[in-house]
Amino acid sequence: MEEVPHDCPGADSAQAGRVASCQGCPNQLLCASGAGAAPDPAIEEIKEKMKTVKHKILVLSGKGGVGKSTFSAHLAHGLAEDENTQIALLDIDICGPSIPKIMGLEGEQYVEDNLGVMSVGFLLSSPDDAVIWRGPKKNGMIKQFLRDVDWGEVDYLIVDTPPGTSDEHLSVVQYLAAAHIDGAVIITTPQEVALQDVRKEISFCRKVKLPIIGVVENMSGFICPKCKKESQIFPPTTGGAEVMCQELKLPLLGRVPLDPHIGKSCDKGQSFMSEAPDSPATLAYRSIIQKIQEFCSLHQSKEENLLSS
Repeated sequence: MEEVPHDCPGADSAQAGRVASCQGCPNQLLCASGAGAAPDPAIEEIKEKMKTVKHKILVLSGKGGVGKSTFSAHLAHGLAEDENTQIALLDIDICGPSIPKIMGLEGEQYVEDNLGVMSVGFLLSSPDDAVIWRGPKKNGMIKQFLRDVDWGEVDYLIVDTPPGTSDEHLSVVQYLAAAHIDGAVIITTPQEVALQDVRKEISFCRKVKLPIIGVVENMSGFICPKCKKESQIFPPTTGGAEVMCQELKLPLLGRVPLDPHIGKSCDKGQSFMSEAPDSPATLAYRSIIQKIQEFCSLHQSKEENLLSS
């Protein structure tokens, strides 16, 4: 996994892509193009396109396999339960687009009338096709998704990202910078091997000035459906997400317990929350979604106050 250099000047710095620490970074040319060079005209075009999108949320994690796509899908499902709310889910995991499968989409791009999806997975001739692209082509595809898709009037645009802090992440942040991103939801699992990479993602967010809505601890314990006892499948040896959030002064949005039926629902392309409305995991999802909605509402109020002052 490619990481942001420890002494990275930040993507919006005048020195971005030009200082010694940038040498060898896969994002050097992308950053340098925005430092003292003419800005990419797509940024303004995307700003205009995004005027019809009220809230923009990125789902991030430095670690793979922690459930970003699963969370993104359930966040979309949960928000779309209000029929008056329009939701769009954008999958920018170019090399591993799992959203079409999780959302049960076979050639279609609408799960419900108020929930639409865009993914590179729709452009492949087969789900087994590999996308073997270098950074510039990935960046071009993300630009195309944001600028050329007819998003229409949308209340929430949720962006599901790949693991790491690389091309896709820099691209989506830079292209949406002028359009104002509400913030990022960081996904982790309890064990230190995941938290180690998640701390890097938090560092990335702070360096590129991306607000962090909060952290979700996924696969947080397992309650046996027969004996009702709780087991720690991923032991929080360093205190889990709660201690990390305390150390880094971030809100812990909630913990989602491990439930085998979540994976089954994803494989079938169905909403786990609809299939298991009384599950502890569903209750956790709903609580987290409510906190995200409250954050976005507060963010919108602050922006409106700034514009009116």
